[in-house]
Amino acid sequence: MEKTQKNKDFREELIRWRRHLHKHPESAFEEKETAAYLAAELEAMGLEVHRGVGRTGLVANLAGRPGGTVIGIRADMDAICMTEKGDRPWASINPERMHACGHDGHMATLLGAARLLSRQRNFSGTVRFIFQPAEEPGYGARAMLEEGLLERFPLDEIYGFHNIPTFPAGTIQTRTGGIMASEDDFTIKITGKGSHSSSPHIGVDPLVTAAEIILALQTVVSRNVPPTETAVISCTELETDGVRNAIPSHVTIKGDTRSFTPLVQALLEERMRTLCDNICRMHGALCDFSYTHEFAPAINWAEPVANAVAAARNIVGSENVVVPCEPAMASEDFGLFLEKIPGCIVFLGTGRDPSPQNNIPLHNALYDYNDDMLETGAKFFAELVRLRLS
Repeated sequence: MEKTQKNKDFREELIRWRRHLHKHPESAFEEKETAAYLAAELEAMGLEVHRGVGRTGLVANLAGRPGGTVIGIRADMDAICMTEKGDRPWASINPERMHACGHDGHMATLLGAARLLSRQRNFSGTVRFIFQPAEEPGYGARAMLEEGLLERFPLDEIYGFHNIPTFPAGTIQTRTGGIMASEDDFTIKITGKGSHSSSPHIGVDPLVTAAEIILALQTVVSRNVPPTETAVISCTELETDGVRNAIPSHVTIKGDTRSFTPLVQALLEERMRTLCDNICRMHGALCDFSYTHEFAPAINWAEPVANAVAAARNIVGSENVVVPCEPAMASEDFGLFLEKIPGCIVFLGTGRDPSPQNNIPLHNALYDYNDDMLETGAKFFAELVRLRLS
């Protein structure tokens, strides 16, 4: 009976944390109130908390018996700049800010793992709970690393997770190697010569040039990237300075690419630049092509994946562990940590409906984290620490 009450109390505490964080979202590098709330809860558990790591990030240390491995567990803190829809009591009270990606659930899950581990401390070594700001724009991991995260708080391994509402609730999925893609952004500025729409022959039409570029870019993946590799090129914005009866002088194409290896990233950039320059030259237009690297791919290490899989099987059962899972073309700046130290990221299924298409997806104004999965995530990370530091 006492154990049942403790489990009920723990679940209620997880939900309280998550809904408070959901109600008070803050976007990239704004997370001051979020950080203060997390720090207070962690310090009440007896953890040593370091504030302002990566501007608004936190590192909370939990020491077990002397010696042993040092493990990092990371959650992202920032919300998205969008307005929440729905009338749930814990809906966002901050204008144009919403936890539409589930980072509220990620933070609550780590608080839960810290709660479980702090009550027993039956392990040898140290756990560092890393609360990272500014994941959505891809700046937070870099900020923490540039401010000496690994020098001030050395790590032997690092682990993270992301909720996936289109995966069945209670499943844990991962893979060795590329699990989440890079994101590279591109901007193509085309300069032509505007003219009256009735006299296109006396101008240089950058809109026609842009249309040819957009179509040509679709051949880069199909005809230049090896079929065994994965890549995506998406043109997502088209801007002109024309009007209905005037051919524009300037057109801008924006978009992004996704891939898993530096070689494919370099190939995409080179082929896109060559195509754009030559198509513009063919039409007599000028081309200004820029290409920036925003997110590194998340490349999981083999041994940490094995560690995570063992913990997942103990918590959710082998039938609910998918390995290797399909890689995701979405991006996560956790990949920067994986460039520095061994680690892995896993996906936690949080779908409420067995049919994936019936679940509210991430980055939707109606999205809300599945509270039933908070305890699963917390127990998974506590078990991972137990296995690694026992």
